Amino acid sequence: MNKDFAHKNEWALILGGSTGLGLATAKKLALHGMNIIIVHRNRKSEMNQIYADFEKIQGLKVKFLSFNIDLLRSEKRIQVINDICDSIGNDRIKVLIHSIAKGNLKPMVDESNTLKNDDFHLTIEAMALSLYDWVKTIFDYRLFATDTRIVSFTSEGNTKAWKNYAAVSAAKVALEAITRSIALEFAPYGIRANCLQPGAVDTQSLRMIPGYQKIIEHSIQRNPFNRITMPEDVANAVYLMCKDEASWINGCVIPVNGGEHLN
Repeated sequence: MNKDFAHKNEWALILGGSTGLGLATAKKLALHGMNIIIVHRNRKSEMNQIYADFEKIQGLKVKFLSFNIDLLRSEKRIQVINDICDSIGNDRIKVLIHSIAKGNLKPMVDESNTLKNDDFHLTIEAMALSLYDWVKTIFDYRLFATDTRIVSFTSEGNTKAWKNYAAVSAAKVALEAITRSIALEFAPYGIRANCLQPGAVDTQSLRMIPGYQKIIEHSIQRNPFNRITMPEDVANAVYLMCKDEASWINGCVIPVNGGEHLN
């Protein structure tokens, strides 16, 4: 196993890293020697499994920190950043992964529970604007490494209309726009920012979408490899984006779906 990131005094900060793509990414980067910070928001009933997953990461002999907080609240963000400063000393954050899945999946037309303006605000705040909030705060605290990689996760909902997905779709478009601007304006400070666009991945987030089974079936039919995207596929792509050889990739939206987007 190539420990690309071992002994470099660098960390990956993963927002929403307790499940799904974020957790798979944490495991992959830790496997290659990256120290891990996970910021997440989970109920007590979920913590036994989450602690078990965190123990597996720690078993890879990397430094590990986790914070179970409401990462969308500015005062909590500042508190966590201060705690990170105290914990990592002169080390730096090499990688920031944005894997926050919090939003409203409601129809625009329904007899009772329809999508409202506030639903758009909550979803865009959580799944798009939070990226800039965390990037700017970490930057202001001078915690980024001299060569930093910022990776966020978008979806095909950035261009396609799916029923009940309007608020998340708007958030994904905003996330991509913010990522491009970060890539442009923070480049002089050694920061690269890109979005990965996975195919359908069978995660808790996907299962919240009404009719998610049909999405999975359709993805398998479209995919040249006749399977859906796995969390590990996405984690592997993140790992590649963090390597030195990926330093000239900046401001892109990159499909990670085995060619599913071709059909």
